[in-house]
Amino acid sequence: MASICLIFAVNTTGFAQILNLSDALQRAVDYHDKIKSKQSFVQSTVQNTRFQNKQYFPDVTFGAQQSYGTINAQNGPLYAYGGLASAATSMPLAEQNWNAAFGSLYFANVNWNIFTFGKKTQQVALASSKEKVATADVDQIIFEHQVKVAAAYLNLLASQRIRFVQGKNTERAQVFFEMTSSRAASGLIPQVDLSLAKAEVSHARSLEIKSYDKELSYSKHFAVLLNEEFQTYQLDSIFNTTVPYISGDTIQKRAANHPLLTWHQRKIDESEQSEKYMHSQKMPTVNIVGVIQGRGSGFDWNYIQDQTAYSSSYFKGTGIQRSNFLIGGTLSWNLTNIFRYESKVKEQQFQTQSLKQDYSLMEKELSAQTELAKVQFQNAVDNLAETKVQLTAAQLAHRQHTALYKNGLTPLVDFTQALYSLNRAEIDYEIAQNNVWQAMLLLASAQGDISILLKATQY
Repeated sequence: MASICLIFAVNTTGFAQILNLSDALQRAVDYHDKIKSKQSFVQSTVQNTRFQNKQYFPDVTFGAQQSYGTINAQNGPLYAYGGLASAATSMPLAEQNWNAAFGSLYFANVNWNIFTFGKKTQQVALASSKEKVATADVDQIIFEHQVKVAAAYLNLLASQRIRFVQGKNTERAQVFFEMTSSRAASGLIPQVDLSLAKAEVSHARSLEIKSYDKELSYSKHFAVLLNEEFQTYQLDSIFNTTVPYISGDTIQKRAANHPLLTWHQRKIDESEQSEKYMHSQKMPTVNIVGVIQGRGSGFDWNYIQDQTAYSSSYFKGTGIQRSNFLIGGTLSWNLTNIFRYESKVKEQQFQTQSLKQDYSLMEKELSAQTELAKVQFQNAVDNLAETKVQLTAAQLAHRQHTALYKNGLTPLVDFTQALYSLNRAEIDYEIAQNNVWQAMLLLASAQGDISILLKATQY
């Protein structure tokens, strides 16, 4: 009873370790660093779109200022070049003095671009277009990576099957050696045949070791694509026992929904939106403003007549003694923008035209790739049928030569040739079986839909 439970537990564990292609694709998407980087960039574009939407809000500024100084003034012009300048609020006096007191200013300022003739709307739309481009870029990166993972999965599976075939070949060579050894010991064949049989075993083991090296190399590449530590994988055997099926409505003549085409279309949309944004820069802007302020000063109202009418007290100058408000509107229009942005609009139009031409070329290439993949798939299926014939014939020839060699009715060379033919036919069959699925992957890649490959495993 305990033995039965142990066997069941081992079988259950082994089954759980099988890595299906769909699980491998999902694991690659979840853990690959480049995809994570692109997804983070998408989130940044989402925040930029939200920021542009918030530009509809007015600018609301609160401020407070407290200062200490003199207020000597003089008739004359004042220009604040490059920033703020000092200004004294007093009538000019006859002489310089150093009377100083505290002053204060408190204000609230509202500046609202209430109507921009589409500038802000186009700016938000442009940010939204950039967000869609980034999202489409992630989708095409995910698809591209999934195709690489699927190809690596099938390559690793093919290398495992070739290693399995070479293992079977080693077993046959070992049986051949044992059979030759017993016949040589009884004097039925010369000792040189035993040496040749031993060399055949060594050659078979060497091929098995080389195939294992190849499997390890593919395992490493597959682990890198999954962003995992190096390990050996147990893959789904359905790709070794079945042939994919293509239904008539599965393959579309035009791969309009291909992630790469979608990404390019989003770039075209972004470029066209940039054109609209450039056009909007030619238009004026209507602003409304509102200001309320309170001021305080340590200088009394009659300071011009009496220069002793001031106080250096901090509390005297920082209170609110006078208040004002202002409400107004402005219309600003830089007329030279009409001519300045005309060249930018034309520049963007040429970029849009270039993107459209790239899109057209890529669409034609994908359509041609689809037709090529369909023919290659059919060729792979036909080639698999031929390798089945070769394998059946090689198996029959091997059985016949084995029986003849046991009874001394055929020479060693003929039996060795049958052994070679069987090994070559088995390898050709495994490669042809894998090539059918590789052709299906090529078709899914041209169509831009990895689910075509996954659905093919369900038949």
